[in-house]
Amino acid sequence: MGCDIKRSVSLYSYQDEYYDGKLDLEGCLRETAKTGATGVELLAEQMIRRFPLPIETEEFRDQWFGWLEKYNLEPSCYDAFLENHIYDNRMLSLGEQINMMKRDIRLASLLGFHNLRTLVSTPMDVIEGSLAYAEEKNVRIGLEVHAPFSLNSGWADGYMEMIHRTGTKYFGFIPDTGIFCRNIPDVLRDKARRQGASEECIKIVDEAYAQRVEKGFVKIKYDLNLGKANMEYRMANGMKEMMDAVEKAGGGPADKAYAGASFTYSWSSPQDLVDNIDYIYHTHAKFYNVHEDYQETAVAIPEVVEAFKKAGYKGYLSSEYEGGEHLRDIGVDSIEQVRRHQEALRRAIEE
Repeated sequence: MGCDIKRSVSLYSYQDEYYDGKLDLEGCLRETAKTGATGVELLAEQMIRRFPLPIETEEFRDQWFGWLEKYNLEPSCYDAFLENHIYDNRMLSLGEQINMMKRDIRLASLLGFHNLRTLVSTPMDVIEGSLAYAEEKNVRIGLEVHAPFSLNSGWADGYMEMIHRTGTKYFGFIPDTGIFCRNIPDVLRDKARRQGASEECIKIVDEAYAQRVEKGFVKIKYDLNLGKANMEYRMANGMKEMMDAVEKAGGGPADKAYAGASFTYSWSSPQDLVDNIDYIYHTHAKFYNVHEDYQETAVAIPEVVEAFKKAGYKGYLSSEYEGGEHLRDIGVDSIEQVRRHQEALRRAIEE
């Protein structure tokens, strides 16, 4: 089965350099192009000042498309955030949420995007109420499958039922490769050590994670109450037993923080990608730390890419660097990390 896997960079990856003023929006695009990536994923609310007003102007759009032409990039995915708590005294009504989704679809279209990422917390009624407009604008809505959620699960089945019931071609999934972590990221472990975690407690947490990977994670169930579903998932995967062991070993705040954070990563079989390839429109190639030898210590990049190749994937793998949040006390170099990750992807794709 033929595949057409392309490489993209999510500008989320450069958030530290952007925040520190080392890069502006054009600078992020320039660094993306230097990696050899051909696609760019935009978080407009993060990187376009006075959002959404500039997008409405021809002046900004001309500048945006001029940058894309200058750096030989094309829009891969527009990341949207459904902010339903913008008022202190109430949540947005269903109609207001649908209107916000339609606004984001329109903005994505104005900037040349045909894929839109929405968060796992987006109500299904909002997605379904936006499908006709998404088709009109030729923008596909992709629900991010972020740990602890997973494909081939009761949670995903709830959305799959909606896809089949509506027959839509404008809603699917955007897997985040943080669901393919064979290990806890080493940058998190090292931060725990800097904060005073003991080697004994780190070992307890690491061994508990390894056991979950070996026997298989109990997958999260579909529930409108995401907090309830997440806690049931954690308990089903041995959180209480692990926390009790950390407590018994004299674990302090750093140890307990490391233990709790271990449940923000998960392992799913890459076969899930093959099974659901017809519904995957884009991919967040999440990563945490790529070493000088281009090895990622947590995410199983070769296995994931091989599954995409086997499935005949035609779409982008978009580097999304999330290791920087664990390095801010000692210094972050997102530019180098993204470069290494893009090279790791290139090697895996071209093997």
